Amino acid sequence: MWPAPARTTIRYVTAGSDSVLELLPKVFAAPGEALAGAEEVLGADPSPLHASVAHQVIGIWQRDFGDLRLALDHLRRARDLAARADSAEREADVLGTLGVALVHAGRTRQGLAAFERGVARTTGHTRARVMYRRAYVWWVLGHHREALEDVRRAIPVLRQADDVIWTARALTLRATVHLALGAVERADADFTAAEALWDTTGQEHDKADAVESRGLAAFRAGDIPAALRLLDEAEERYAKLGTPTFMLDIRRCEVLMAAGLAPEALAEADAAIGVLDEIGGQSTRKAELLLVAARAARLAGDPHTAIARAALAVRLFAGQRRTWWETHARLVLIEARLATGRASGRLVADAAGVADRLASFGAPAAPEAALLAGRIALALGWRADAERHLGTAARSRHAGPPLARMTGWAAQALRAQAAGSGRGVLEACRRGLDVLDDHRTTLGASELRARATAQGAELAALAQRVSLDSGGPRRLLVWSERWRATVLTAPPTRPPADPVLQSRLTAFREIADRAEKARMEGHPVLTLEREQRRLEREIRSRTLHMRGEEPGDGDRFDPGRLLARLGDDTRLVELAVVDGRVQVLLCGQGRVRRFEAGLLADAEIEAEHIQAGLRRLAHPGAEARLPVVEAAGRRLEELLLGPAADHLGSGPVVVVPPGRLHRVPWALLPALREKVLSVSPSATSWLRARETEPPPGGRQVLVRGPGLATGGAEVPELADRYGGTPTLLEHEAASVPRVLEELDGAALAHIAAHGTFRADSPLFSALRMSDGPLIVHDFERLDRSPYRIILSCCDTARFASVGADELLGLVTALLPLGTAGVVACTAPVNDEAVVPLMLALHKGLGAGLSLAQALRDARAAVPADAVHQATGWAFSAFGAA
Repeated sequence: MWPAPARTTIRYVTAGSDSVLELLPKVFAAPGEALAGAEEVLGADPSPLHASVAHQVIGIWQRDFGDLRLALDHLRRARDLAARADSAEREADVLGTLGVALVHAGRTRQGLAAFERGVARTTGHTRARVMYRRAYVWWVLGHHREALEDVRRAIPVLRQADDVIWTARALTLRATVHLALGAVERADADFTAAEALWDTTGQEHDKADAVESRGLAAFRAGDIPAALRLLDEAEERYAKLGTPTFMLDIRRCEVLMAAGLAPEALAEADAAIGVLDEIGGQSTRKAELLLVAARAARLAGDPHTAIARAALAVRLFAGQRRTWWETHARLVLIEARLATGRASGRLVADAAGVADRLASFGAPAAPEAALLAGRIALALGWRADAERHLGTAARSRHAGPPLARMTGWAAQALRAQAAGSGRGVLEACRRGLDVLDDHRTTLGASELRARATAQGAELAALAQRVSLDSGGPRRLLVWSERWRATVLTAPPTRPPADPVLQSRLTAFREIADRAEKARMEGHPVLTLEREQRRLEREIRSRTLHMRGEEPGDGDRFDPGRLLARLGDDTRLVELAVVDGRVQVLLCGQGRVRRFEAGLLADAEIEAEHIQAGLRRLAHPGAEARLPVVEAAGRRLEELLLGPAADHLGSGPVVVVPPGRLHRVPWALLPALREKVLSVSPSATSWLRARETEPPPGGRQVLVRGPGLATGGAEVPELADRYGGTPTLLEHEAASVPRVLEELDGAALAHIAAHGTFRADSPLFSALRMSDGPLIVHDFERLDRSPYRIILSCCDTARFASVGADELLGLVTALLPLGTAGVVACTAPVNDEAVVPLMLALHKGLGAGLSLAQALRDARAAVPADAVHQATGWAFSAFGAA
């Protein structure tokens, strides 16, 4: 919540009124009790003085937690009753509370007038409290210098009066204003002092507010995991008090956007707006929620929604005389309009005007606006204007939180591009992405790391374009690797030994299992699904709180090392996409060659046609589709490999596709059909897998989950073939805890189980065990995942493409954890046809072949009918084992 105004203790009334006056601080210690107590006072024929206090309490409650119209009614009555009681200090105190309510209702002029009367009506301690509330209103209005002046004058008086609660509030407010101006260290000092005071009080709502404020400070300092943890803690505290959390919603949405979760931020902001409208809440909060919704929509790629939300926010802020906020809303409006049409001189002027106003306010967003103005001017060919605006934005590259510095480096890269300096572009891109790398390493959750890469997409694209134009294929390879599958280059942060997280995972598994059984039996599952979603939110929330390691130099990609590992026989084909066209980088025989292929958009369409065909071929009777699928494979080869298809040599081939093409069944492409073929998210990831040593002991694990059409028929036969050495887990023994225990550090694992891919939440993609789903979050708890793992079930090689070029899914969870190779399926397959393919695959492994070699030979060994061919194409080998 925001620094809460109008929570008071008053010392100037006679002792007999103490119990009534205690209701005022109780509004933010126990809101429900305070409201009930005030209503009880009004029902007992109180004096004008006591009635004034009671109406003020109800007004505060309605203002911050309920209907603002009712709040104004009660506060006006409180003011009139205070005047009847002939108490200037009581009247001044109510005027301060009323002033806040009027401003929140959008009646800014009337609110400020109320403060003027309140300040004039009293002196000393009461006047300091009124000035604090006016400082809060100045902050709401975006008048930060005025806010700092009022709170500067209030704090010494409150301290001298030994007013702990109001001093702590004033320090919290001053810290919040400092954050709005980018002064994080000053804010931290004030938050620390305020927290020490809150610890001596029973003001539970104020304590929750302090935790929320700490979350805001962590966010401004660039610590997203800490921000999410603190905001979640504040939300729990508010929930116990039963109070709404609109300001918390705004701040959480800001953090979600910075974490790359813009669609979630948009959904949360829109939901909060709906609740606010329903209760008749504060107009000021609605405008702020509209602003964050507009930002989220723009970042989520929905510029039309962004325009609608931002335009309404501009109108509300203007009516509320909140110029600081209005200017921020105009910035989002310009960005969204640019996304829907061409650049124009009018947009340059608008963006430049916004940048100037933000700079005059001392707003941290000023460089972002200057970058926007410079980018538009550059698109129009206005070099002088572009240089002026980009130069202003570039000043932010050396100081401030990570994302602000990246704004500065983006501006510097565009300046270099305009000046025709390829070297300058690459240097700025390198420096900017270094900032992003340091930021990502502070994120412990693999999902946040992956999504954070989107912040560097523009820099990486600029570097790739320069490399394509003038740098040669080796440089393009380096920059393609610079932003590709970077999350997989190092093991993820291990989930902490968190008993709450473990209990949530166990509960989730039990509920998910009950829901699955209920579906199979035709029973209602709505309640179970609702509980499952709740548990998923809690698991994900606690996972996002994890902090990463401290920034380090990392392991930079070295083309020479890659070429040495490939040797003379193996070829690595990395597909880079520059301006929508596929550039094929063919690595091998000590050199990197570039070939130009087709458009990525066309390839995506063709890949979807192939997926549809494979789904049909998974069922007998669809043999006529086989020639259609093969023809689509030939067209896809032309689009993705182009002339490079004739230069692949006779040895093994490693394909490194962009994230959006990882579902392609590469073995279907004619040039790759007879190859020993593996797929890797990046060349760096392949190198890491190639250099991974197998664990000692050669332990094997065979797992058979429930409900398979064939009953996992290959598993018993494999157990017999391997003799007594494998660990066989089936029936009740195939439980998640036991499976994880056996998988940890195994040399080879074969899992036959139903697989489900969750596009909405890829880290809840699962394999079904006897006691429920084994999810990606479970795999991340392994000390070392199996060296080789075979997943003989549908859709286990499906991924969500997020961030710049990152992948989230089962396979990508395993590769950074010690798995060197995975065989998994990119499409639905025929369960019966899987059995002979898997038996042939293991036969090859038993003969000492790699996964890719064994899979190639297994495809050739199964029956030649359409169903078996389609099944073979649907499986791919990932990694390098």
